[in-house]
Amino acid sequence: MSRDTGNQTEARRTDGIASRQIISVQQRRRLERRSVLESITSNGTISACVMIAAAVAAVICANTDAYAAVHDWFMRPVSIAIGGWEFSLTFELFVNDFLMAIFFLLVGIELKYEMTVGELRRPRQAALPMLAAVGGVVVPATIYAVINRGGAVYGWAIPMATDIAFALGVLSLLGSRVPPAIKVFFSTLAIADDLLAIAAIALFYGHAPQLGWLAAAAVVTALLVFLNVRRHFRLAPYLALGLVLWFCLFQSGVHATLAGVIMAFTIPARSDINAGSLVEWLGSKLPELDDRFDDEAHILGQHDFTHAVRGVERVVHRVTPPLQRLEHYIATPVNFFILPLFAFVNAQVRLVGVDLGALVVDPVALGTYLGMLLGKPLGIFGMTFLVVRSGLAELPTGVHWKHILGIGILGGIGFTMSILIAGLAFTEIPAELLAAKTAILAGSVSAALIGLGYMHVVCREQE
Repeated sequence: MSRDTGNQTEARRTDGIASRQIISVQQRRRLERRSVLESITSNGTISACVMIAAAVAAVICANTDAYAAVHDWFMRPVSIAIGGWEFSLTFELFVNDFLMAIFFLLVGIELKYEMTVGELRRPRQAALPMLAAVGGVVVPATIYAVINRGGAVYGWAIPMATDIAFALGVLSLLGSRVPPAIKVFFSTLAIADDLLAIAAIALFYGHAPQLGWLAAAAVVTALLVFLNVRRHFRLAPYLALGLVLWFCLFQSGVHATLAGVIMAFTIPARSDINAGSLVEWLGSKLPELDDRFDDEAHILGQHDFTHAVRGVERVVHRVTPPLQRLEHYIATPVNFFILPLFAFVNAQVRLVGVDLGALVVDPVALGTYLGMLLGKPLGIFGMTFLVVRSGLAELPTGVHWKHILGIGILGGIGFTMSILIAGLAFTEIPAELLAAKTAILAGSVSAALIGLGYMHVVCREQE
């Protein structure tokens, strides 16, 4: 970490004095409280804990007398009616298909960010974790398929997904003991894993496609691309077309959450302002603002001054790329509302009256659990070993083979995506869905605890 020079310290002191002069004490305290709130809501560990708490609450609720009332609530319709036209879906579908599309929008934004300015923009550096992600997908799916051959093989994709928010939240519990290179490697691997899970959902877990609605979705996508090409930087048209795209995909039979990913990749990642000239332009506006301001007049009567300030506000607001603005708007609702709500709705694992012995040896439960707990580390470590030994890539500086194994274990945390895929695979088979969800919860908890303990030991040895 770099140290502040004397000039930097003086600049910070001057900025502090200026901020105290420009805003009131009450407003400054409000901004400080907002800063604390933002630091909490941007903490991956806290958001992961909230999601875990929601899942635990769901399991408890499912095994009490409240289950029937809660399940009845989930089955209630959410409707939109305009004149004689009405669109309706159950609350559970509203969460899984609509709200999760917003989650996929955030995933798509993170993917585009990494492909634009992150690790995925450098193919040579990204190649190793991306190939490791392929191994972490193929081996768990293979283990599941072998165990369920001749049976419920359709759930092969359930153990292949890594929950990026949950897994990185667990890793962050180790704090600064985890070398930055490991976090970058794991983040890139998890993002590539998300891409593969999204592709699996799109290709294998939709219904029979309705070509008319698919054509309509293609037209809407083309309009989104057109807006991007024409350098339209307001978010409202993208959001409106995104809703239409979601509806078209929902009606087409393709899983509607993909609308979020498509929308993310069409939203501009560039600024509408020439940032290199911004400081010079702001400097040229300062004399104008100074001339128009009257110390003795009330601010409501200073129309020339407020008009000039509004012009500066418009320009400064457009410096932030639309993609980044949208991420800022939705990140907190996704992490602290949508994902916990999804966890509560979908982790309703009712074990009352269930033969636990039969559940444990159910091929779906075994395939899912072993795929997550054994398949992930075997696939990630094995593929990384093959790529490095073949000379195609090298381990990043500061990353050792023990770390790769730990990353593989943590990769078995597949909560969100795995539950989503299980719901798609076994919509009409409650017994298999129960087995899959039970194994997902058990596998995610096991991977989190084992991975956290293992990485704690390994990182302490490296200190």
